[in-house]
Amino acid sequence: MEASPVSDFLAVMAHSSRARVIDAKRREREGALLTRARQDPAPPRLKLHDSGFDLIAEIKRRSPSGGRRERVRHTRADVEKRTSAYVEGGATVISVLTEPTAFGGSLQDLARAAGCTSVPVLRKDFIVDPFQLIETRAAGAAGALVIVRLLTDEGLEEMLQAAGELGLFVLLEAFDRRDLDRIGAVVGLASSRGIQLLVGVNARDLSTLTVGRTRLRLFAEHGPTRVPRVAESGLRNENDIREAAKAGYCLALVGTALMEAARPAALVRRLVDAGRGETRKRCTSV
Repeated sequence: MEASPVSDFLAVMAHSSRARVIDAKRREREGALLTRARQDPAPPRLKLHDSGFDLIAEIKRRSPSGGRRERVRHTRADVEKRTSAYVEGGATVISVLTEPTAFGGSLQDLARAAGCTSVPVLRKDFIVDPFQLIETRAAGAAGALVIVRLLTDEGLEEMLQAAGELGLFVLLEAFDRRDLDRIGAVVGLASSRGIQLLVGVNARDLSTLTVGRTRLRLFAEHGPTRVPRVAESGLRNENDIREAAKAGYCLALVGTALMEAARPAALVRRLVDAGRGETRKRCTSV
C-alpha cells in the first residue's frame, strides 16, 4: 500500500531529519550507541488509566504555525520544572519535541525530561531511521512518535521491529484514511512483537499548517480497532478535550496551550478531569 503524498513541510522536515541522522552516525557508531542504550535501566511502561482517558502533555519550545518565539529556556532546570508540573497535573505521558530547526528542540531536552520523572516520556520528531529509535532509548525515553507518511511499508515494519527490540512504545501518527489503513495493516505485527501501540490522528492540514478539528470526528471510527487512539493538534481547553473524548479518543496530545499556560499543572488537571468526566458520562449512558 502506497503512502499519501508528502507535503512540502513534511518533505523539508524529513530531509533535515535524514541529515541529522547522517551527522549523528558520524559522531557515534550505531553499535556503540546501541550498547549504551541497552546498558541503561529499562524505561517505564506505558500504563493507561482505567477511566478510559489520558493526557499526553508536550514540551515544545516553538512551533512553525504559532511563530518562532521560544516558550521555554534552554536550561535543565526549566525542562525539569515543566516536566514536574505536567506530572503534578496528572499527565500520563510527557512528550518532548526534539526537532531543532523548526521547533527548537533537542535530544538533551528529551534526556532531561526522562531523567527527572518515572512517567513515560515520548520522543516527538520526524523519525526516518531506526537509528533515531536507538537515540530515543539512549536518552531514557519510553516511546517515540512515528509519522507513517514518512515511511514506506517496508520502512514502517523495520521501525516497529526496532521499537520491539528496544522495548519502546510507538505512537503511529495518521493524517488521513490511507494512513490509518496502513497502520491497520501492521497492528498484527506490533502485537506479535509485544509492542505497545497508540494511533494518533492529527487534525492539522500540513499544506497550510492550520487545524480543522472536524478531521478528528471524521477519522474517529476509521482504522484499527482495539488500539488506543490519540487526538492531536489544536486542543486548547476543556471543551476541546470533551469533544475528543466524546468522539472516542482515549488520549489527547496537548502542547501549545500548555506551553502558554501560566499554571500548566492546573491546566493539565482541568483537561484530564474534562476528558475523564466525558468518558464516564459516555459509559454510564450506554
